[in-house]
Amino acid sequence: MNGPMALPGKKRVLGASGLEVAPLAFGGNVFGWTANESTSFELLDAFVARGFNLVDTADAYSRWVPGHTGGESETIIGRWLKARGGRERVVIATKVGIEMAPGESGLSRDYILRAVERSLTRLQTDYIDLYQAHRDDPNTPQEETLEAFDRLVRAGKVRAIGASNFSAARLESALKASAVHGYVRYATLQPDYNLYDRNGFETELAALCRREGVGVIPYYALASGFLTGKYRTEADLGKSPRGARAKSMLNARGLRILAALDTVAATLGATPAQVALAWLMQRITAPIASATSVDQLEELLAAAHLALPAEAGALLDAASADPSC
Repeated sequence: MNGPMALPGKKRVLGASGLEVAPLAFGGNVFGWTANESTSFELLDAFVARGFNLVDTADAYSRWVPGHTGGESETIIGRWLKARGGRERVVIATKVGIEMAPGESGLSRDYILRAVERSLTRLQTDYIDLYQAHRDDPNTPQEETLEAFDRLVRAGKVRAIGASNFSAARLESALKASAVHGYVRYATLQPDYNLYDRNGFETELAALCRREGVGVIPYYALASGFLTGKYRTEADLGKSPRGARAKSMLNARGLRILAALDTVAATLGATPAQVALAWLMQRITAPIASATSVDQLEELLAAAHLALPAEAGALLDAASADPSC
């Protein structure tokens, strides 16, 4: 991408939330992990300068790193917000539910009401735009969870709510519970969905989200980097901390997908990552992708300017067809 480019077209609405977002979200899992604070500030500055606005994080990011306790990503975003101002320029999405400490997890009313205050403090903001259940909690009645979320929306601490990693059956039952009790409903779903991982979303969740008007903001949009073309042999797996996950994709279908991405990218003068993101943008509200350098970020953002011809989409669909679907 040669220099800054203004974001084309209109923003998209996150389900029925009324929140308007650009068609690509920044995955904040890297903040405080593979991107230190100064790099994170540079990435957020560049992201917003290009007209993008949805930043996705979670209270548990990056608890998996030795020496971390969780909250590192939210803390960096909060410091950036305080330093830069302009809170209204960004849509901050965070999550609750993953264990932060013994007894501090799940979607019970009491835990959500404790956890939200901690997230608000780390983010240095009065409100969260999109507060998401990080994963389903079968041990808590959905009505209890939704009542807690509803309380936060009525208090002005949360603008909209979303679900992450929910099955179709559980998402549908949650939407019904909201309708029955008059609680706020899940406006978005955050599933694992990309050109390689299609089955989990496309079999049932896609139709449900279309029918119910639920926005879709998938994580692993680039399949942990596999769809960038970075990993083509086992010798490539050591290129990044995420390389181990790509090993399972180094099979006939995965290599077929990479070949199709290469073909389309060469035809359009794009990169495989841009093509993979553009494919997703045609299907859902806004994929989530991460970057650890401004150059890498610029490459990803350019996907929003890429129009896939019908024949390119057909080639990608055929190459990625999952026989288990």
